[in-house]
Amino acid sequence: MQNKVQIPYIYRIISHLEDTGNLITVITGPRRAGKSTAALCQIIKGIPAAYINFDDEELASVTDFLTLESALRQVYGNYKILMMDEIQNLPKWELIVNRLQRQGVRLVITGSNAHLLSSELATHLTGRYFPIWILPFSFSEFLATKTNSNLISSEYPEFLHQYIDTGGYPEIILGKVDRNSYLNTLIQAVLFKDIVRRYHIRSPQAIEDLSLYLISNPASEYSYANLGDLIKISTNTVKKYLQYLHQSFLFFSIPRFSWKAREQISSNKKIYLIDTGFHSARSVRHSLQIGKMYENLTAIHFYRQELSGMCRLSYWKNQQGEEVDFVIQSGPDIKFLIQVSFDISKTKTFKREIRALLKASKELGCDRLVLITESEERNIEVEWYGIKRIIQVVPMYKILLGMIKDFNSYAIPQPITYEYE
Repeated sequence: MQNKVQIPYIYRIISHLEDTGNLITVITGPRRAGKSTAALCQIIKGIPAAYINFDDEELASVTDFLTLESALRQVYGNYKILMMDEIQNLPKWELIVNRLQRQGVRLVITGSNAHLLSSELATHLTGRYFPIWILPFSFSEFLATKTNSNLISSEYPEFLHQYIDTGGYPEIILGKVDRNSYLNTLIQAVLFKDIVRRYHIRSPQAIEDLSLYLISNPASEYSYANLGDLIKISTNTVKKYLQYLHQSFLFFSIPRFSWKAREQISSNKKIYLIDTGFHSARSVRHSLQIGKMYENLTAIHFYRQELSGMCRLSYWKNQQGEEVDFVIQSGPDIKFLIQVSFDISKTKTFKREIRALLKASKELGCDRLVLITESEERNIEVEWYGIKRIIQVVPMYKILLGMIKDFNSYAIPQPITYEYE
């Protein structure tokens, strides 16, 4: 009897093809987050589908797509969905994609970040596409790789700290590769293949220094001028480099809240990592940053929802420098004000966080106030100079796992196991 090897698969939290109609589905996201795998999962739903990867050297010089299309029909039959991976290697791919869409073929496409960033790919399709965002594993996806059993509340923080330290890249979690080596290699690939080589940057050291500083200082406010002074480059160059780093999905930023669009655009922003593992692997200040990592995780959680059009994300700060970490909007309405504090056992810290929430609540007219901590859970009634509110104190893991009502969160995906001989 031959031995069988079990390989685990994790259901990713992504939109389904049924939602896209006749729009072209564009799988977008950072390097190595699983875009191609997610695309394949999209077509394995019982719908007749075909798959072709243009990273194959035998297909790199294809000039007659009609012959290739005929071969696909012979292999896959009368398919309804066509998955085209690494599409940047197909000459005149935009014209071919447009023709196939007009013929009623439902398309799922990805492009390599080194040659065709997802934002550029989508631009070529001029509104005829539906984006599916694939980021590194969420905490719920991470848990699905670790345990199939129900955890008790005291067990969640331990897994949460593992997740912060490891990050969510699938090959680290499922493949058991060395985190530091893997993530440092990934950062170098993004910087030098996706950015330096693409944009012909003459001083690679400057963008590497900028990225290292940002990795070491997550959840921090920044201005272009201050970063320029620090790295010794011009303000315009900082702005350009940050745009590249955002497009390549190493970082994302959120604006300072203002009812006035001009003020929001001109105000300082806050920077966050797309994956907390980068901080663990690369930062020179890792041991000092657990509070920042909790804030960064919260930012990633709501950034996923922002990418899907479910909310808008910003932070609040008044003239006295008091700050609320997250303002969550749905349309013009402010739904939540969220403060993140790993440890509120110190009276001074607790009062500072509460006071900022109360002031923002009064200024913005929002009464749904949330304080995220490591493990505490209770409702508290507080008052400060006539401002009286109820604040919901909740543990981080309940936010990330969708256990808090009305937070538009996600359920834990279920792992499945395939066997092959």
